[in-house]
Amino acid sequence: MVEIMLKQRDLLVMDDGRWQVCKPPKQWDLLRTPYRFHRFLTEVEDVLQTAIDETQCLPQLRRLVRQLTTNSYWIQTQYATPDPTTGIGVITLYDEIGYPLTVQITTYMPGTVSSVHNHGNWGIVAVLKGEDRNTFWRRIKDPQFPHRVEPVAEITLLPGDIISFTPGAIHQVAAVGDEPTVAFSLYGETHHSRRFEFDPTTHVAKNF
Repeated sequence: MVEIMLKQRDLLVMDDGRWQVCKPPKQWDLLRTPYRFHRFLTEVEDVLQTAIDETQCLPQLRRLVRQLTTNSYWIQTQYATPDPTTGIGVITLYDEIGYPLTVQITTYMPGTVSSVHNHGNWGIVAVLKGEDRNTFWRRIKDPQFPHRVEPVAEITLLPGDIISFTPGAIHQVAAVGDEPTVAFSLYGETHHSRRFEFDPTTHVAKNF
């Protein structure tokens, strides 16, 4: 398993743990002043409403997330105080009945490590501050343990990096470095029946 350091890059992680670096848009093509948060939400919704396959919209959605993080100082200042027990703090940026997306900013204390999990739908995460080590996993065909997974690669993301996931992509997140990691996240509609937390030791999975 190889760890790769990336900076100011756009990434796509697929269901089987394979990943690729995507060419990001040019910075000067993203400049829009002012670029309000409500405009971002509207443009995201417009992209999804015209999509046949939401996963195919990930390049457009990554561009919108990069446009937001490039132009919005407000987004850069939203930090949640982590819970001392879990090491995680979350700010929900938008919550409306019937709105199918999750938009939030998460703060991780250094040393915080998530479970091995997928999200049950597409997702995009932009690192705003700190260092975020993602470990990618893949399912292994095993008749005895249908939820068996193994690690594929590790990538350390720095501020300015954006990573996107297909619905079945499996990963684990660790906040590394000496300062909290802060990340902006945009996720598709949550389907709890497809969202799993994997135990790589017992080879079992549970919905969460």
